[in-house]
Amino acid sequence: MADGRQFGKYTLLERIATGGMAEVWRARVHGMAGFEKILVIKRILDHLGQDEEFVRLFIDEARIAVSLLHVNIVQVFELGEVDGAYFIAMEYVHGLDLARLASRSRKVGPFPVPIACLVICEVLKALDFAHERRNEEGEPLNIVHCDISPQNVLLSFAGEVKITDFGISRAGFQAKSQHEVIRGKYAYMSPEQVAGKPLDGRSDLFSTSIVLYELVTGRRLFKARTREETLARVRRAEVPSPKGYRPEISEDLERLLLKALARRPEDRYQTAGQMHEALSAIMVREGYRVTNTDLANYLMQVIEAVQTQRGRKRTRSGRAMPPSAVVVLSAEAAAPPRSVAAPRETLTTLGKRWEEVLLASEGEIWERSDGSFLVVWVAKGGLRDAIVRAVDATVTLQKEAAEAGYRLSAGIAPGVARLMANTRRPSAGWELAGPFYLARWLMNLSAHRGRLLMTEVASKQLDTDTHLLGRIPIQGNRYINLHELMR
Repeated sequence: MADGRQFGKYTLLERIATGGMAEVWRARVHGMAGFEKILVIKRILDHLGQDEEFVRLFIDEARIAVSLLHVNIVQVFELGEVDGAYFIAMEYVHGLDLARLASRSRKVGPFPVPIACLVICEVLKALDFAHERRNEEGEPLNIVHCDISPQNVLLSFAGEVKITDFGISRAGFQAKSQHEVIRGKYAYMSPEQVAGKPLDGRSDLFSTSIVLYELVTGRRLFKARTREETLARVRRAEVPSPKGYRPEISEDLERLLLKALARRPEDRYQTAGQMHEALSAIMVREGYRVTNTDLANYLMQVIEAVQTQRGRKRTRSGRAMPPSAVVVLSAEAAAPPRSVAAPRETLTTLGKRWEEVLLASEGEIWERSDGSFLVVWVAKGGLRDAIVRAVDATVTLQKEAAEAGYRLSAGIAPGVARLMANTRRPSAGWELAGPFYLARWLMNLSAHRGRLLMTEVASKQLDTDTHLLGRIPIQGNRYINLHELMR
């Protein structure tokens, strides 16, 4: 399947990953009056679609997953089939999975213990909700995820923590024919899981505790060179002292980990709620006053560190030019609620008009889709000139959107970027760094206000009135002041 291919009512935009059981696509679905939504399609691999046992288990489990509506669980919208290919349509989480964050965080030092505890507390909330689910008759559904691992913990750039793959994971572990397919996850299984015994929620808690152990120590717990040795280590469940790897870990946190990683289920925490309460109490005693905003800031810090390191390297495809001052605009048009009014033209038509305005202002359109643009002004004539051009263009976009029956969300962020001579873009990963990330963040916040938001640096270059909306922390005691354009 190629990018842009129709898959039923969905348009497949980009293949995100391919695993042993499914391929994952970022996709778009269109609705009435130009409405569109970005989501994820997890398409079951063709050979599994021929496995009757797996398909039966997958359908049964996916039906349950659709009912798991919780802020810390990736929402499943639909279970379906297109031309014999089974799929699930899921919420798109814009961010990183925990495995990638943990790997990239080595660029900035050991993974912060408070952030690790926050992430795991959010995971435990999700597991507590799922484990305690009952049917309409009040009978326990006995839901077990079966595949809690860093790859299945998703972190959004807004600081949300969500676990994914309820349904497909359990189906894969139950289907005898799939045991070889999933062998790569043995390092995060519980002893009873690798032994093929009946599972309950305590197995998920063991897996979650492996993740916490590895985050705070920076060491793999059971992973070995061979599958057989990995299995043997899981069965023995011998856990080295976390403080031996990282002395600043408190004794209370070490005791929690050793209890949660006990070989026998009856010696562990018995419910996710119980473990969450214990970990939360430790965070209070240790003074870990972290929030989801702190997690969002940490993601940004890690991404910027990786981007900076990459920017220092020469690439085979070109050389980096001297740093350039840039002004970045992220803008999007949204349809009003149905109860208000229907748009008077399509997003495609509005987008063409927007494009004319932006090009006339000498902006470079780096990204676009229907009703959404990322535009960059390289400040060749000075920063003030570029900011004025960006703001004037955005005001015109707002008028065009209002006339078409849409609401504008927009953010402007000046900054510095090192462009490559051959591509006229920064090196890989630029989309999630510096002013590019900040402009998107401001645009999302603007959606609740209906006005252009900008940083204080941009505001000071204007002769028009702006309103100080507030400030956001970025690192330590540093803040960015946010301003709102009043016209």
